[in-house]
Amino acid sequence: MSHPFGPVMIDLDGLSLTREERKLLQAPGVGGVILFARNVESAHQARALCDAIRRERPGLLIAVDQEGGRVQRLKEGVTRLPPMAAIGKRYQAGYAEGKALAKDAGWLLGMEMAACGIDISFAPVLDIDVGLSSVIGDRSFGADPEQVSDLGEAFIYGLHEAGMAAVGKHFPGHGSVAEDSHLALPVDERPLDAIKQHDLIPFARLAADLDGIMPAHVIYRAFDHRPAGFSPSWLGMLRESLGFKGCIFSDDLSMAGAQEVGAPAQRAQAALQAGCDMLLVCNDRDAALEVVKACADISAKRPAKLRYARARPDLDALSALGRWRRTHAQLEALASEYC
Repeated sequence: MSHPFGPVMIDLDGLSLTREERKLLQAPGVGGVILFARNVESAHQARALCDAIRRERPGLLIAVDQEGGRVQRLKEGVTRLPPMAAIGKRYQAGYAEGKALAKDAGWLLGMEMAACGIDISFAPVLDIDVGLSSVIGDRSFGADPEQVSDLGEAFIYGLHEAGMAAVGKHFPGHGSVAEDSHLALPVDERPLDAIKQHDLIPFARLAADLDGIMPAHVIYRAFDHRPAGFSPSWLGMLRESLGFKGCIFSDDLSMAGAQEVGAPAQRAQAALQAGCDMLLVCNDRDAALEVVKACADISAKRPAKLRYARARPDLDALSALGRWRRTHAQLEALASEYC
C-alpha cells in the first residue's frame, strides 16, 4: 500500500519551482517544504510560490522560520517583528501588557503567514537565554523559565486564535551551551536535575498546548550520549513523562550537530527510530535526495494535522482589521526601538 506523504521536509533553490523540484515534490518520501529567505522576496510572491507547490502536490506541509528579529525569512509585505527578547522586556515592565503583546504577536504572525499560503512557522522558541548561546540569544523570551513559559503560552494561544499550529523549539533547551549546532555538536555537561529544573520547564508546562516540537542537536551527557533529536530516551521522555502527542520535527539533518550520526540516510533512520515524525533536510540537495529515497516507503501521519485548515486570510484585507493595525503598529515600533 502506498502512502500519500512521507516524512521528509525539503527546501527549494529559489523564488520559483525548477523542473527538477516539480519532479521531486512528487516523490513518495516527501511530505513538506520549508521556505528560506532565498525563496520569498515579498508576501504576494510567497503566496504564488505556495500556490504553485500545492498545484504540484496538494496537501504538502509548507513551513518557514518566521520568529522575528534576526530570524525572519519573509520581510516585504508583512510586519517587521521584534526579537522575542523585546517582548520579554515588556513583560518585565508589566506582566499583563507583556502577555497581551505575546498573544497578539502570535495571532498576527499566524494571520500573515496563513495569508502568504504557509501552514506553520517554527515558533515559538522556548529556549532560555542565560547569556551563553549566541545562536539563541534574543530569540528567547528571556532568562527566567517561568517568564519564557508565560510568554510562550500566550504566543501559542495567539497562533491558535489565528488557526495556526505552534511548534516549540529546541527541546529540551539549547540556551545553556555556547556552541552553535549549525556549526558544531554542542555538549551540555550539567546534571539531569539541573536541566529539568531550568531548561525543561517551558516544554513540560506547554507540552499539551504545542502541536509540534523540534529537539536540539545537542548532547546532554548526563542522560544520553546521543543528541536529543536522535535519542529514544529524550523523545521517550517527551512522549511518556510530558505526555506530548503532537508532531516531532528533527532539526535540519544537514547541520554539523547531526553529521556525527553518519551519512544522510543513517541520520534519517536514527531520527525516525528515536521518535521523530518528520525530517528536515536543508541546503544540501544530494543529502535530501538520499533521504527522500530512503524514506520512500514510510508514511508520516502526524504532520497532516498541522496543515492550516481554515479559509486563508486575504493579504490585502488584513490591514482593514483593527487588531492587525494595532498589533502591527506596536510590533513595528518595538522592532525599531530594539534595534
